[in-house]
Amino acid sequence: MSVRHALLALLAEGPKYGLQLRQEFEERTGEVWPLNVGQVYTTLQRLERDGLVESDDPTDDGPQNHFRLTAAGETELGTWLRTPPDLSSPPRDELVIKVLVALRVPGLDIHEVIQAHRRYLIELMQQWTRLKEDAGDSDGAVAFALVVDAELFRLDSVIRWLDAADGRLKRHQADTASTGMAPTAPPLKLPKLRRRVGVRP
Repeated sequence: MSVRHALLALLAEGPKYGLQLRQEFEERTGEVWPLNVGQVYTTLQRLERDGLVESDDPTDDGPQNHFRLTAAGETELGTWLRTPPDLSSPPRDELVIKVLVALRVPGLDIHEVIQAHRRYLIELMQQWTRLKEDAGDSDGAVAFALVVDAELFRLDSVIRWLDAADGRLKRHQADTASTGMAPTAPPLKLPKLRRRVGVRP
């Protein structure tokens, strides 16, 4: 998550001081990602160094020092908001790696491993759903509900991948058992997407 750009977005509403930015960041993100006040001031110093924000007194790091967005900061914020994140390569997902390495562990039932993770993810989805239902209807609750919805969709996609992986492995084992040997195929190469896809502001 880009704290840097989130602070720029908050400053787009008008001048604010560091403690206010921390409080508003946590409120706007549903209080899911707590932010250390030291991280806020360190980020503000870097933004000021880069000419994206300016303060009442650049030599003062006090709690009442107001920061304002500059024209360069406004441009940077607009570019960040309109540019999709780089998803051209799969992330290094611990669960995917765990399933891949588990395939080679002698005596391990890969299907049991997959089901253990599947059960945990379903319990996690139920917990998030309960938290969302108990949150209420305030502005903070709406932000929290959006965060929870994103997490529920993410967890659901992981569960669907586990189901697909389990089915693929069962079919592979059935094919191997019927022929006595594993089917061979040429090694596959992932596409290298060298160009970043973005939306021009």
